[in-house]
Amino acid sequence: APPLLASRPRPGTPRRRGPCQSPRRSARRQSRHSILGVCEFSPLCILSASSLAGAMAKPLTDSEKRKQISVRGIAGLGDVAEVRKSFNRHLHFTLVKDRNVATPRDYFFALAHTVRDHLVGRWIRTQQHYYERDPKRIYYLSLEFYMGRTLQNTMVNLGLQNACDEAIYQLGLDLEELEEIEEDAGLGNGGLGRLAACFLDSMATLGLAAYGYGIRYEFGIFNQKIVNGWQVEEADDWLRYGNPWEKARPEYMLPVHFYGRVEHTPDGVKWLDTQVVLAMPYDTPVPGYRNNTVNTMRLWSAKAPNDFKLHDFNVGGYIEAVLDRNLAENISRVLYPNDNFFEGKELRLKQEYFVVAATLQDIIRRFKSSKFGCRDPVRTCFETFPEKVAIQLNDTHPALAIPELMRILVDVEKVDWDKAWEITKKTCAYTNHTVLPEALERWPVSMFESLLPRHLEIIYAINQRHLDHVAALFPGDVDRLRRMSVIEEGDCKRINMAHLCVIGSHAVNGVARIHSEIVKQSVFKDFYELEPEKFQNKTNGITPRRWLLLCNPGLADTIVEKIGEGFLTDLSQLKKLLPLVDDEALIRDVAKVKQENKLKFSAFLEKEYKVKINPSSMFDVHVKRIHEYKRQLLNCLHIITLYNRIKKDPAKAFVPRTVMIGGKAAPGYHMAKMIIKLVTSIGSVVNHDPVVGDKLKVIFLENYRVSLAEKVIPAADLSQQISTAGTEASGTGNMKFMLNGALTIGTMDGANVEMAEEAGAENLFIFGMRVEDVEALDRKGYNAREYYDRLPELKQAVDQISSGFFSPKEPDCFRDVVNMLLNHDRFKVFADYEAYVVCQAQVDQLYQNPREWTKKVIRNIACSGKFSSDRTITEYARDIWGVEPSDLQIPPPNLPRD
Repeated sequence: APPLLASRPRPGTPRRRGPCQSPRRSARRQSRHSILGVCEFSPLCILSASSLAGAMAKPLTDSEKRKQISVRGIAGLGDVAEVRKSFNRHLHFTLVKDRNVATPRDYFFALAHTVRDHLVGRWIRTQQHYYERDPKRIYYLSLEFYMGRTLQNTMVNLGLQNACDEAIYQLGLDLEELEEIEEDAGLGNGGLGRLAACFLDSMATLGLAAYGYGIRYEFGIFNQKIVNGWQVEEADDWLRYGNPWEKARPEYMLPVHFYGRVEHTPDGVKWLDTQVVLAMPYDTPVPGYRNNTVNTMRLWSAKAPNDFKLHDFNVGGYIEAVLDRNLAENISRVLYPNDNFFEGKELRLKQEYFVVAATLQDIIRRFKSSKFGCRDPVRTCFETFPEKVAIQLNDTHPALAIPELMRILVDVEKVDWDKAWEITKKTCAYTNHTVLPEALERWPVSMFESLLPRHLEIIYAINQRHLDHVAALFPGDVDRLRRMSVIEEGDCKRINMAHLCVIGSHAVNGVARIHSEIVKQSVFKDFYELEPEKFQNKTNGITPRRWLLLCNPGLADTIVEKIGEGFLTDLSQLKKLLPLVDDEALIRDVAKVKQENKLKFSAFLEKEYKVKINPSSMFDVHVKRIHEYKRQLLNCLHIITLYNRIKKDPAKAFVPRTVMIGGKAAPGYHMAKMIIKLVTSIGSVVNHDPVVGDKLKVIFLENYRVSLAEKVIPAADLSQQISTAGTEASGTGNMKFMLNGALTIGTMDGANVEMAEEAGAENLFIFGMRVEDVEALDRKGYNAREYYDRLPELKQAVDQISSGFFSPKEPDCFRDVVNMLLNHDRFKVFADYEAYVVCQAQVDQLYQNPREWTKKVIRNIACSGKFSSDRTITEYARDIWGVEPSDLQIPPPNLPRD
């Protein structure tokens, strides 16, 4: 890695702009621009090394050196010139443009290709290294990878940011403006998909031979537009302009079979008369942080074979047959936009089998030929398969990997059943992500019968052996057999995919300690009693590269100045900040960075949403998927309560707040869409009430996505994590806010419990029922009207929603919401209302004391080290995959390999 800049950046070695600075050039930069003698009218003017050296001649004072440390890499003269040259070359040869006709998007692509060039040598070398060392490979199977943008992340991980910033600046362009042109790769819904992306970053940074496998959806998570207060979905055509980061690999295209029939012959079982769809792989590089490791994410795209439907067309049916190729290719067309909800559609089951079938063929090809660096099958004995391959199932979506691996081993490779089952179990591990019953995958047997007939037979055989085993241990316990079966009997027989995963894996983990306990005590209680050693916890984490260094460079620099840069690959080093909690300079710097981030985000909101907000108000942020269990409605009730208090006593001093709520609702989820309409309706009333003025603003953040999270999280003062205790498996947004200097108001749910443990509960705003209280209330019976009748402010707020106060043109608009809250609220919003409002008053009180608030912020940052995905992946590696992370640096492409 290049050495870190330990002094104030001078002309030629600029510091990356902090979040507060405008995308336009600062006055400092403009003056430097003229010092360097760059012709304003000729952006392509090339500077000589001597003129740059002259401009850099003035030495820095010691205090200047101390003041400014940057973790974005020195922009050496050679690096800058090389980037500039490469940029111009790509503009000319790759994009076939000159500066007269090039658009900002052309400049983005030229820069992306320039940066990608720096990945290629490392990528090839990493794969050569794996072939030679033949390590155990980790395969992370996920139907979602919520990657966001790639350009800035690649520059950060390769240490290229300052060189690119300077080169682009010398070309008369602005790096931030180019970064904003990139489309998010929105191939995920929320937490589960973003976790997969963070895990890929950590696996590369930890030097693991890891591969992410998923689907290259043509359309990712929909773009959300708010029209008259309602969510409207638009297709996310993210590939419209092309994707500079992917490389198609048609030479590794593989067939995937569907439908057909099964024949049992003396030579074994045959799956015949199938329909074939081809899986075309697209590879995306995944760079580790400055270790020259570049792993691969391989996403499959569906292609119809050339003879698709052509062997059975009638005269004149040729055109129709060619048009029908779309039917096969629809498999990878669109991401299902449901979060924590199972929709049993055949196309979704096809997607799940498609990714699994293509991936397992690829894994076995690599297992057979690796070490020898060729594609000829060499290894034929599968005895060592679990020593060379680990497959991690990200929820039940890739559960078909279990019967598919069995099918390949038994039917194709002729391994006997018991041996094949042992290999499968030792290879596969399963991560559970939710306890909500509506999210568990239960596929109709009839659908399997038609689509995957051989897999259905295999699942029946797995289940029979499993139930025989249970019956032998618990003779006569018929109810236990029913509860533990993979097949759920009833009017519509179903396959319980979670049960299949537990039976077919050697390890099952939850994603936060409290969630893993619930998994053992309720969801998989019977399975835990059968095989307790199988169950583990792996608390989620986030990558500090994207979620601190990239999105909050000002805070990262402040921390580096105090404790060095080791925390970027060992986040537990943030503990070194604890003795500095009372350090006046640190308190001032942390508060200053937060204020700069708030100013920058305010300017962004004004530009993008045309809303003017008070940057000195408390930024109270609630961003995540819209779902009843996440209780955005509880936040709404608090906003209305604040509004009513201001109206009742306008002269009273109030702590000004800007409440920001953001997130997407699944298109078919009526209540979630009503919640968005309620938020926007409350905003319309509150924001236009002259009595309220600057004291309270309500903003719905449209189209919340990774790139918007990177802007809002560094600017937040208060992070809302208020799900009903026992419903949020972990959460990862909570960790991102903690690391970026927001304080948390939350329930004892998911990872909030461990955040409170790490930082001390007194440094978070914890309120509301614990899991035991929720269970006790369930036993007693939750009666929402008790709270409604007893709490006047709650009653007033609910009555206002009900009467049309916030929807005067449609007084009945929120009837369904109120009816749900009063009569069938599974998530007990009213039960936590009183504690929540009291807790929010404590937030207000502390916010009035900026010094004490900032000290709590520093304590939170210092105690957030546990929540790095590096720690999570290290635990997976040691406890589940049986591999050890490595800090070995592969030599960079410009040095000899040994």
